[in-house]
Amino acid sequence: MSENNTQMEIRIEHDSLGDKAVPASALWGVQTQRAVENYPVSGMHAHPTMIRATALVKKAAAITNRDTGRLDARIANAIIQAADEVLAGQWHDQFVVDVYQAGAGTSHNMNANEVLANRAIEILGGRRGEYRLVHPNDHVNMAQSTNDTFPTAMRVATVLAINELLPALEALAAAFEERGVAFDDIVKSGRTHLQDATPVRLGQEFAAYGLTLRRDVDRMRHVRETLYELNVGGTAVGTGLNAEPAYITGMARVLGELTGQPFHNATSLTQIAQSMASFVEVSGALRVLATDLTKIANDLRLLASGPATGFYEIVLPAVQPGSSIMPGKVNPSMAEMLNMICFQVLGNDTCVAFAAQAGQLELNVMMPVIIHNVLQSLTILTHGMETFTTRCVTGIQANRERCEEYAFKSASLVTALAPYIGYEASAAIAKEQVATGRDIRDIVREKNLLPEADLAIILEPRAMTEPGIAGQGRTQTPVLGHTSAGG
Repeated sequence: MSENNTQMEIRIEHDSLGDKAVPASALWGVQTQRAVENYPVSGMHAHPTMIRATALVKKAAAITNRDTGRLDARIANAIIQAADEVLAGQWHDQFVVDVYQAGAGTSHNMNANEVLANRAIEILGGRRGEYRLVHPNDHVNMAQSTNDTFPTAMRVATVLAINELLPALEALAAAFEERGVAFDDIVKSGRTHLQDATPVRLGQEFAAYGLTLRRDVDRMRHVRETLYELNVGGTAVGTGLNAEPAYITGMARVLGELTGQPFHNATSLTQIAQSMASFVEVSGALRVLATDLTKIANDLRLLASGPATGFYEIVLPAVQPGSSIMPGKVNPSMAEMLNMICFQVLGNDTCVAFAAQAGQLELNVMMPVIIHNVLQSLTILTHGMETFTTRCVTGIQANRERCEEYAFKSASLVTALAPYIGYEASAAIAKEQVATGRDIRDIVREKNLLPEADLAIILEPRAMTEPGIAGQGRTQTPVLGHTSAGG
């Protein structure tokens, strides 16, 4: 029950701790107000996807409780309409509890219960706070506990966020694959230990980046499967107290219908509330993705370094001036942005791991910080990859001249000679080339180690970018250990 004080623009609400003033205009109520006052920590509130997921759970509960006959249809329909408004993007500003809050997400759950109750009251013609019409606990939270609704909303939210990330990841993989095709005829020097290595095609490098990301796609799809199992209906400790069997099975079915996702009841309702393993897996897959993206971004920054004093084998799109003091300077800004996102994701994963092991017995009370970090990682990776794809990768150009210059200058070309003249003779040629800067072919000619026609075939850089012995079957010079070339 509430009292309205229009002069002070507050209303007085009551809970088990007593009376509390609530802003008259607020859709939230007394328990949310206590949380706002108790946790003025970060200024960060529930992630929009978590708000939508919570509204989906509350809508599914109203539908299911109506269908079982436990909840009056008029009240249920008002709650459903209120939830639909939240799903449409309304009232998100009424979810005001800080992400660092009481354990298990009770404050977030009550924030949702109160917002939906007050909005349903208005739909039924009442005033905010008139809980005799629609009660946050008795009606919106019917057959529920924070301990089953919050982890269920976590799973729904994470599935929705993964579904948004996957297209962005697939588009980035496709962009690298497309550049791999475009650059497939460009030979360059490979590098290992940041030292010259045997030739590789620029297209091979970019195609490899694409394959790495395709495997990240597969990994994300796999971890998504672990989230479809729900403990909804388990209520406080997974025993299902106050939730009828028809409600438990109905909730999973309705959530599946509302989302188009294959949600189903958990084998053990108790186990799901105890264990945050699925979120550790999701965060771990995001850690792998962030690690892969960091390596790729670092490679692009290195390959584009220069232009006069670096590799300068590729040219990244110029998106903004790179210096406030050096005119004309252009930086690899998009790759730097992606690096920073990835570092944040790695930090988030550490938080998730610590929080997941911090649960006790029938409940993990650290769920709010787990879902905050998982959803933040998914969001920033999704947006970061979308931007990186369109504003960087699709516009990368190759510096063919620089690539081929390095390929022909590298002493590592002597690797192709080793099957013909032996490792020690090849090493001596490489050492002389590094010391003098002379063309390897001139040194071989001077030493009269191979016929001129064979030398050109064996030291052709592109031939070294495919499996096999360079020149085998095309020269008259025997491979060491064989009686004839190609034998």
